[in-house]
Amino acid sequence: MLTTVQEKTKTTFGTFFLPGPTEVRPEVLAAMTKPMIGHRVAEMEELMGAIQPRLQRIFRTKRPVYISASSATGLMEGGLRNGARQRVLSLVNGAFSDRFLQIARANGFDADALHVPWGHGHTPEMLAEALHGRDYDTVTVVHSETSTGALNPIRELAQVTHEAGDVVLLVDSVSGLSGADMRTDEWNVDYVLTGSQKAFALPPGLAFAVAQTNVLERAQVQKNRGIYFDFLEFERNIQKNQTPNTPAVSLLYALDEQTRYIEEEGLENRLARHRAMAERTWAWCDELGLEILAPPQFRGPTVTTVRCPEGVTGPKVAAAVKQQGFQIATGYGKLKDESFRIGHMGDHTVDRLEALLEVLTDVLRR
Repeated sequence: MLTTVQEKTKTTFGTFFLPGPTEVRPEVLAAMTKPMIGHRVAEMEELMGAIQPRLQRIFRTKRPVYISASSATGLMEGGLRNGARQRVLSLVNGAFSDRFLQIARANGFDADALHVPWGHGHTPEMLAEALHGRDYDTVTVVHSETSTGALNPIRELAQVTHEAGDVVLLVDSVSGLSGADMRTDEWNVDYVLTGSQKAFALPPGLAFAVAQTNVLERAQVQKNRGIYFDFLEFERNIQKNQTPNTPAVSLLYALDEQTRYIEEEGLENRLARHRAMAERTWAWCDELGLEILAPPQFRGPTVTTVRCPEGVTGPKVAAAVKQQGFQIATGYGKLKDESFRIGHMGDHTVDRLEALLEVLTDVLRR
């Protein structure tokens, strides 16, 4: 027998294609209705103990995965306050990579930007030149830039960062992880964070991160690493299957359900499904003669930003699609009027994406 939550969502799932928050399966929503438990009791430790190895497999790491009751922005700030020393180089190619820069400056770091046009990515050569002969100790970068659909080559950027000496790479993979390939340990990524509401297909409110031991070594001598995002406290607590601060119990129930589901699908299968949805979206753009903001070499598998045809605006397209029972996003920030965004991530399928693209085709040909 279906629960009330399942009854309400069974006929509408597969229509919500925002690039975050993404659509959440009814089973995940139903999991959040379980009774509360104490957050310092054995039941909580059992729950966290079951979730932790699944998260490690998704992050492809042997390090513990921190679970924070916050947005991903909190762990962006935490990464800087724990892992940066003084001089930061931020790779900026969209709104959220610029946010990393602004967080660094707001926390008193001497931060410079390496800009490329919105929609583009950063090449290893660009980064190597920017680091050459400079005294940067930290680099920030966004893996999958949600505002533009651009994907940065993290493996190559990590290699260049480490060749520059004692420099750490802090990576925002909010719309990347579990939808785009991220091999934390294999690629030698010093720090990577993500949020629950993108490719993880969970409700907003949780953030996850992995900090390598070199970041923790830096944290040990940081005088101003703060309280809420103190990685040494995260590290101590995760060893006991606990969180340093009050956890979002209902969201942990959802996380438990969804990480089981991701394991059942298989991470490689999940990545392939995201890639298939992205390629179908790109092909559809070609069929209609639409321009994709990101050039082919920098396109990500979770979000596509499409330039509007002449005489059409992003808000008008999004509103017309909504009238047909689907949701997409306008362009972000300065791109709001000139583009729209399709979030083909989470638990969507190519079949449901096709239904959306049919609606979009009708809207754009009116």
